[in-house]
Amino acid sequence: MEYLLNATSRNILWEAISTPIGLEGWFADRVLSDNKHLIFCWGKTERRAADIVGMRAYSFIRFHWLDSPVEREYFELRMTNSELTNDFVLEIIDFASAEEADDACELWESQVETLRRTCGF
Repeated sequence: MEYLLNATSRNILWEAISTPIGLEGWFADRVLSDNKHLIFCWGKTERRAADIVGMRAYSFIRFHWLDSPVEREYFELRMTNSELTNDFVLEIIDFASAEEADDACELWESQVETLRRTCGF
């Protein structure tokens, strides 16, 4: 999925997608970090652990859910710059079964809308 963000600062977008504090603003209620291992918390009881399995500053960050049965599955947040508008594009790569694809898209839509409001995009 791709989302055009009316963003003027790559630092703001990179911070939002790659740091625990930034991710707490739009992706999870709380993010606990131990270098490349993160625990995402929603509400009082829901938690999921992930490892950062790839990252290039100001380009992308890739996470692998530790409870995923498929070792090669990941979700990736990638930022690129639109040459046409000079705005940033947030690309999201995520794995979902055919039955869960629509729900996953709706969830990302909601999360990105929160990102837009939180960061002023």
